[in-house]
Amino acid sequence: QLPTDPSAELQDLPQEVFAADPTDVCQTPNTEVLYRCRKCRRALFRRSSVLSHTEGSGAAAFAHKRITDSARLCGDGREKCTSYFTDPVQWMEPAVLGVMEGQLLCPKCRSKLGSFSWRGEQCSCGRWVTPAFQIHKSRVDEARTLPVGTLHAAKT
Repeated sequence: QLPTDPSAELQDLPQEVFAADPTDVCQTPNTEVLYRCRKCRRALFRRSSVLSHTEGSGAAAFAHKRITDSARLCGDGREKCTSYFTDPVQWMEPAVLGVMEGQLLCPKCRSKLGSFSWRGEQCSCGRWVTPAFQIHKSRVDEARTLPVGTLHAAKT
């Protein structure tokens, strides 16, 4: 017999589904790029967790939403993708288990970072991404870490 609630199978996902939390220092290579909450600076995910997707058809993909002609002009130099789509990360687990969609909040300061949907979401470039763990670029900062030992004291 099939379960009537599709979220029932999301109650108990294997731990391998989740990327390691970047605050777990022993698993973070020192040359890895981290993305941090813009508000409290908590490390949220690594560049290796960011999923790439082929750019969609832009505003034409949203034609069903009756976007005005002025909004269809893409020659304004703005970046088409305004979010990062990531693998689910360990800190997301309490929010994403047992539900099909919802908000992603910073695990430290609780500020809204984005949203998730196991069914998928449409990127601002028009591409549909499934499943979608979407973090808005405006809510995070990219932090590059320097390998320890490459910094040398200036000789005087």
